[in-house]
Amino acid sequence: MGKAGARELNYVSDVDVIFVGGTADGEALSEPQAIDIATRLARDTMRNLSAIEVEPPLWEVDAALRPEGKQGALVRSLASHVAYYDREEFVESVQRMRERVMEHIDPEDAPYQLKLGAGGLRDIEFTVQLLQLVHGLTDESLRTRGTLESLDALVAGGYIGRADAGTFADDYRVLRLMEHRLQLRDLSRTHLMPKTPAGLRILARSTKLAETGEGVWARWESVRREVRDIHTRLFYRPLLSAVAGLPEEERTLSAEQAHDRLAAIGFRDPAGALRHIGALTRGLSRKATIQRHLMPVMVRWFADGSDPDYGLLAFRRISERLGDTSWFLRMLRDSSGAAESLTRLLSSSRYIGELLEWIPESVAWLDSAERLRPRSAQALDDEARAIQTRHETVADALRAVRALRRRELLRTAMAAVLDVVTIEEVATALTDITDATIQAGLRAVLREVVPPEDAALDFAVIGMGRFGGAELGFGSDADVLYVYDANGVDPGRAEKLATRIVAGLREHLTDHRLPLDLDAGLRPEGRNGPIVRSLDAYAAYYRRWSLSWEAQALLRARGVAGSTKLIGRFMELADSVRYPETVDLQGLREIKRIKARVEGERLPQGTDPRRHLKLGPGTLSDVEWLVQLLQLQHATDVPGLRTTSTLHALDAAVAAGLVEEDDAERLRAAWLLSSRLRSGITLLTGQTSDVLPADRRQLDALARLLGYPPRSATPLEEDYLAVTRRARRTFEQLFYG
Repeated sequence: MGKAGARELNYVSDVDVIFVGGTADGEALSEPQAIDIATRLARDTMRNLSAIEVEPPLWEVDAALRPEGKQGALVRSLASHVAYYDREEFVESVQRMRERVMEHIDPEDAPYQLKLGAGGLRDIEFTVQLLQLVHGLTDESLRTRGTLESLDALVAGGYIGRADAGTFADDYRVLRLMEHRLQLRDLSRTHLMPKTPAGLRILARSTKLAETGEGVWARWESVRREVRDIHTRLFYRPLLSAVAGLPEEERTLSAEQAHDRLAAIGFRDPAGALRHIGALTRGLSRKATIQRHLMPVMVRWFADGSDPDYGLLAFRRISERLGDTSWFLRMLRDSSGAAESLTRLLSSSRYIGELLEWIPESVAWLDSAERLRPRSAQALDDEARAIQTRHETVADALRAVRALRRRELLRTAMAAVLDVVTIEEVATALTDITDATIQAGLRAVLREVVPPEDAALDFAVIGMGRFGGAELGFGSDADVLYVYDANGVDPGRAEKLATRIVAGLREHLTDHRLPLDLDAGLRPEGRNGPIVRSLDAYAAYYRRWSLSWEAQALLRARGVAGSTKLIGRFMELADSVRYPETVDLQGLREIKRIKARVEGERLPQGTDPRRHLKLGPGTLSDVEWLVQLLQLQHATDVPGLRTTSTLHALDAAVAAGLVEEDDAERLRAAWLLSSRLRSGITLLTGQTSDVLPADRRQLDALARLLGYPPRSATPLEEDYLAVTRRARRTFEQLFYG
């Protein structure tokens, strides 16, 4: 066993052995008698080889690697050995064993420990042997003994990358060389680096690894870092536990049994799945070899998702798009969780799958949770500005900006599905992405549309609705108002230029793959009013014709892009309308009347009101109208209510004693769940919808996106109906009194 079995003995190694005994067929001895005799033979053999007699001992013989270690029987029968070794979950037990070895190292010796310490020989040996244990179940080429020959076999089989294997092999040779030279010096079984300058200097000369003691210590530290890094990545690779835990019939996908097996684990089109697997694994290339190792586990992970057929299809398309890139399959094989995360994304979200087909290199983000976190608004704006300086034409610049938007929407979606971000962080990220896109679009269009002689014209985009409140979900429109100030430019010409700016924005920001709908429907007079107005025209309208619902709409107005000075002036105007010094009681009554009418008129025909996530009872509309009513009533006296955020305003209402905390919690829960469900539907299907699906399969898939266990269609539905029912009761009490 050990180094003796691998033919890797040191000069002063002990010899690891195990003993097996028993009876031959037809012998008169019973098995217990045979084991008793074999035990005496084993003890005598060990004593004869290890005892100090007239001659020094030959070797120290160690049987501690036998089943159950020193607590186990010295000799077992063959059947007893087989029964002991025939166990599952060996991956976790090997990982725990390595950790226990580390825990028992004297802390003072840890930095010097060549054999047992972090980055030492055991890290290499345990890693290689665990890979052999797992993959050798089905691949006989891995049933080798020596560390270096086993590394070669793992490389040839595609189980470890050439670079990692090459580094491991080089570092193994360096560590063994150091070990040999240290043991030769005094013929002592030591595995510790010298702790004195003199000892290091002798090791440097004897190994020729460095000129000085400091140099050989630096070489040791470099090797330790390299070995520990590779060991940590490979030894704790999730694929190892997954492969080891596969049922025997799933370790290889034979054509005869695969169809029925795929159907049994959840694929609705097993024949199609077989075609995809065949396309991915066919051939002798290294890429196909690695895919053959990945497929059994990834197919099982796809089957655990809500749409395994689409997940496997999307994975095939992404694999083909990435072609022969070296990093993709290596990352899936070696990363701590990238393969499992990718299968989870693809089998649960068509929105993500379709974007990944267009931006397949984004799979690399799965190697680090930090790379999935949304980028800051400043970082997005900086990149958008840099893009514009690199492109000469508006069309080229905004094509690149649209690509930036798609990439960041994908990053945010992946983070959301993998629970890297909260629903509030998702809303902030989506708003920042939309802000940066509109800002970049406006800068480019202004350069194209406004000639130098008219540069004094001021233009701005004002965010409204959920966009203004920084509460966007996946698939949300961006509600906006457009405002300009002639600022000395001929009024008629200023109006024409402003109209052309709006047209340019709508043209260049249109993305057929992922539409950005700039919706100006909340402007004065609605869709019957002009698309863009001067600041003076807005002021005249609100002064003369402003209705209660327009004051309500302005509660969420927020400057998004354009002239800072003009945005400031518009917000002053908006404040005078939405936060009036005197509360308009008639206007408040009108808002209540409009809300009751909206509930009956705006719901799509034939839709169950209870399932409508936006307009249904106790959903988004109820919570938002209630909060906005409180703002119109009290924002003049309660500064905390002067916010475009629904939840921040609700918190301010609680702090001011306008709403009880229990009531606020019911409203908050309904608003958050409705928001998550709207985004979840878009992520799941790639389409926007405000209606909770009635189809049980789709509802179950939606539940899983929200973190419910499998087969949770009914629990999700019941939770939603209960939460919105409680919120509706609270709404009616507070809104209508």
